[in-house]
Amino acid sequence: MTREAAASVVQTRQQGDVLVVGIHNPPVNALGAAVRQGLLAAVAQAEASAAVKAVLIVGEGKAFIAGADIREFGQPAVLPSLPEVCARIEACTKPVVAAIHGAALGGGLEVALAAHYRLGLHNAAGGAQLGLPEVNLGLLPGAGGTQRAPRLMGAKAAAELMLSGKPMSARAALAAGLLDQCVEGSDATAAGLAFANALLAQNAPVRRTRDLPIPDAAAALADLDALAIDTAKKSRGLFSPSKIVECVRAAVDLPFDEGLAKERALFVECLNSPQRAGLIHAFFAERETAKIPEARAAAPRTVDRIAVIGGGTMGAGIAVSALDAGFSVVMLERDAEAIARGQANVEKVYDGLIAKGRMSDEAKASILARYVPTTRYEDIQAVDLVIEAVFEDIEVKKAVFKELDRVCKPGAVLATNTSYLDIDAIAAATSRPQDVIGLHFFSPANIMKLLEIVVPARVAPDVVTTAFELAKRMKKTPVRAGVCDGFIGNRILAVYKQAADFLMEDGASPYEIDAALRGFGYPMGPFQVTDLAGGDIGWATRKRRAATRDPKARYVEIADRICERGWFGQKTGRGFYVCPQGARAGQPDSEVLAIVDAERARKGITPRSFTPEEIVRRYMAAMVNEGAKVVDEGIALRPLDVDVTFLSGYGFPRFRGGPMKYADMVGLDAILADIREFAKEDPLFWQPAPLLEKLVAEGRNFDSLNQAVAKA
Repeated sequence: MTREAAASVVQTRQQGDVLVVGIHNPPVNALGAAVRQGLLAAVAQAEASAAVKAVLIVGEGKAFIAGADIREFGQPAVLPSLPEVCARIEACTKPVVAAIHGAALGGGLEVALAAHYRLGLHNAAGGAQLGLPEVNLGLLPGAGGTQRAPRLMGAKAAAELMLSGKPMSARAALAAGLLDQCVEGSDATAAGLAFANALLAQNAPVRRTRDLPIPDAAAALADLDALAIDTAKKSRGLFSPSKIVECVRAAVDLPFDEGLAKERALFVECLNSPQRAGLIHAFFAERETAKIPEARAAAPRTVDRIAVIGGGTMGAGIAVSALDAGFSVVMLERDAEAIARGQANVEKVYDGLIAKGRMSDEAKASILARYVPTTRYEDIQAVDLVIEAVFEDIEVKKAVFKELDRVCKPGAVLATNTSYLDIDAIAAATSRPQDVIGLHFFSPANIMKLLEIVVPARVAPDVVTTAFELAKRMKKTPVRAGVCDGFIGNRILAVYKQAADFLMEDGASPYEIDAALRGFGYPMGPFQVTDLAGGDIGWATRKRRAATRDPKARYVEIADRICERGWFGQKTGRGFYVCPQGARAGQPDSEVLAIVDAERARKGITPRSFTPEEIVRRYMAAMVNEGAKVVDEGIALRPLDVDVTFLSGYGFPRFRGGPMKYADMVGLDAILADIREFAKEDPLFWQPAPLLEKLVAEGRNFDSLNQAVAKA
């Protein structure tokens, strides 16, 4: 790293008695090696000059320092290290002030904590955001954050900040003790200079965070004991959260330098954890899915006004997402009664926020001023984009699209929210198939992040880029998918759900299967999910597919027997579980186990036991195998698109990186060996994906395909 590079990203200038140290490393002033070297040089410059009485560190552009430079992830370490930089800032013999606007996250906040005084800006744009989000990457703050933050805001509050991974505003940070001042405005340099000069006028001392005591150590340790127990319950096997609590305990228990050494040791443990690899992969994968071939070919169309066809739970959720993104929304329903329900569904979301103190009545009114309910197709003539969210029946959807074709202006994007159906067939019902695309939202649509953007054969490239721009404005995680039954997520789901059904019929109870998958890291097992979503939904899909089902294929009828009794899960109070009204978790049902036993007996199956590991191996082998087929067929662009689909929409444990990353970490040869072993029992279901066999034969993994697409 050259001195010129360091000087270009960290620039110094003297204003009166204050050396202003400006960080200029667009777009977010990431803490790359040049920035770290520049900060060291700036402190040395300040120490060497008698004319400098104080130092002010500010970020140029839109952030203070938004964290580590992601380009350095996975690369050999380059000196100076961030702990070294923070130690040098803190050791400075002249007062150091950090003036924060925008993001001060991770290492950026650790730099500010090493300063002697901190100021944050508050303004209409939101102002400063302070946080230590390393837990989201399977890490912990590794440059003194776990030791300095407790000295400023208390042990429990500091630990909770790190465990949440979420930032806090300048006002909240002032109240917590992280900031000394919170100033209204947008000029960090001017505010910082005023603060620094006021400190000099007061002859304020150098105040090193490391020297501050943590008050009432006994109470702090008791709080951490309780937090450790709570964290173990909530983190479901995650590695770094418990290490964060351990580090904060060290801040209370040990002298600063010993606590710092403990932090470094536990940071390295996190760095070497497989969970870190999975979480880092998830972080990068979510940023890659928006890189699509259509982006090179066309700019998005302009979208200001959106129509939503259907006011049920899904339609209302989509409408709320659009309203929250600033769009004007027209909701269309078939009659007055239905549109009244639709409007009530929309208002219910905002009323819930008001009840929780997260929205004012005035804010609700302002948002709903952009919402228009109607029962007339003519009222959507001027919209730029339509999202159809009616009943999942292809003839119903075709009828809607014929009406849209009749009334919508030329160039309007016509989107269907279908979960499974053939979008090419829906597009063919119009005279403008180039304008038709799939937008598969996940319920509740105003909360779930995943948006499968399904690309039919005749769609125009600018319609695809428009859909991705819509996802960006709605703050969704978009994944490009091709047309097939179920697209990426639901197609793969259908296969691994079959594997779970086979396990159940062969001897594992639905409750053992759910417990094994929760142990793997899922928040819920597959039979719990069925009860939550409604067993009738899957039942309808199975009946739709019955005519095309291979008569040689194994078919488990246990779920059908349950549905025949009218037991659809939480909505009816009973499914695979007994679901008492208002209860968050269902209870095992002996009558369901009797149904399972009866089905086994009817087919002459002698049940056998499965360990949790055996359950997970079969479940994951089915998921990965179908994922490989989806990639090979071009339904997913890359393996990482499969990963993001399951991380964002299906509860896949984030620390495992997604099913394809998990397969890479386990070893594709091991996955393939399992599939071949299982195929001895059922060769039709357990057919190895050709892509999986090819990669194993070539000694490659799924990530090699991600890299190949990235370089193309």
